[in-house]
Amino acid sequence: MTLVAGIDSSTQTCKVLIRDARTGALVRHGRATHPAGTEIDPEDWFSAMREAVEQAGGLDDVQAVSIAAQQHGLICLDAEGAVIRPALLWNDTRSAQAAEQLILEAGNGDRAAGAHYWAQATGTVPVAALTLSKLRWLAGHEPHHAQRVAAVCLPHDWLTWRLGGYGPGSGAAGLRALRTDRSDASGTGYYSPATGDYDHQVLERTLGHVPLLPEVAAPLEVVGRTPDGALIGPGAGDNAGAALGVGAGPGDVVVSLGTSGTVFAVSETPVVDPSGLVAGFADATGHFLPLACTLNATRIFDSTAALLGIGLSEFNTLAAQAPVGAGGLGLVPYFDGERTPNLPQATGSLQGITRQNYTPANLCRAAVEAVVCSLAEGLQALVHHGVAARRIILVGGGAQSAVVRQAVGQILGLPVLAPEPGEYVANGAARQAAGVLLGGFPHWELDAQQVPMAGTEPQVLQRYRQTVRSQWPGLVTPW
Repeated sequence: MTLVAGIDSSTQTCKVLIRDARTGALVRHGRATHPAGTEIDPEDWFSAMREAVEQAGGLDDVQAVSIAAQQHGLICLDAEGAVIRPALLWNDTRSAQAAEQLILEAGNGDRAAGAHYWAQATGTVPVAALTLSKLRWLAGHEPHHAQRVAAVCLPHDWLTWRLGGYGPGSGAAGLRALRTDRSDASGTGYYSPATGDYDHQVLERTLGHVPLLPEVAAPLEVVGRTPDGALIGPGAGDNAGAALGVGAGPGDVVVSLGTSGTVFAVSETPVVDPSGLVAGFADATGHFLPLACTLNATRIFDSTAALLGIGLSEFNTLAAQAPVGAGGLGLVPYFDGERTPNLPQATGSLQGITRQNYTPANLCRAAVEAVVCSLAEGLQALVHHGVAARRIILVGGGAQSAVVRQAVGQILGLPVLAPEPGEYVANGAARQAAGVLLGGFPHWELDAQQVPMAGTEPQVLQRYRQTVRSQWPGLVTPW
């Protein structure tokens, strides 16, 4: 048996899967936690990775390994390869104003023109999460650190580099060994997935000088070896890793129902969205991965269950007992504002209440339908930009609910495939490692079930959209 390893270094944990390269059969696994916070010493990630690898039985018998990780985080290295300051994670929002400045400057004060420029140049309109925004913040708030930056990399780049035996004291030669991939580079704000080029001029304007950047590797390129001789693959950003892990291809739309919701698709052409709702990322196979994000997903279920004093199991049971449409009861789920559509100051609301429909079952059903309708807005944003959508692959904690799976098919009107719960990102990294070793991505059977189609219910989405637009009459969306 030939073994490969896939590593997922997420915001909260590090997971390691050891699989058979040809069949994908799971052989062993490990897990370790990361410290909390929005800025982290990268060495803590490396320590967690070593702990998870040890739990998984080590890499001595592994022939290839790849790492997928949280996107956007900023790691700055000095000329000797030492970390200059703690890494700023994607969810560190202190760079929000810096992102807005980047947009306005690109448009000479005209925000719409600036957003159009960034969408065309990099596929992504700057937000606080992007690496470029964090670099702008660093230059403005910590110039003594900014001046020392010799190289800039992302969490997966740095971990791959460390796995290959590099680290503090590696010097200029070591820095030149830094590698990344298209999917992670496409979330920086200074790389174009359409052309495959870095924008060095924007780095000069943002940081004051051009640091060394990781070379962008091809999807199945060997980027190094572990001290034990295993091949190291190029790795990926977490969403691209998840797409690989569930075997998504052109025409597939991955809908992830977690604390927030994401809708992303494998596309054969790049996407440019000046509104900023769709991020024009690249995937890990040579295609593209346009992505839309919603802020409110399973937390709506949690809040509704808590209000009723029940658990999630009873919440799902009640939602399944209610009729489609919840008897006319409608929930707008913008409890934490919203990103798709862009309504950061919005709040949620409950509409259409009567004595007849104001029941626990209808309230649970309304919560489910509201979250699915919100995700439908993300799907519509992708479709508006030419993304083919022929099948939904439904993942995440919320996807384990039968009533949620059924509602996704009814409201989105597409066939739904629901993989069994698993570590999709680590699985994608392992599949990439197998591809590096074998010379092509292997076909691994996905443990998943096809959700029975129970008809479509477009009126639920139509009513939801009418409600949203009546509450925000000035709302303009590309679709």
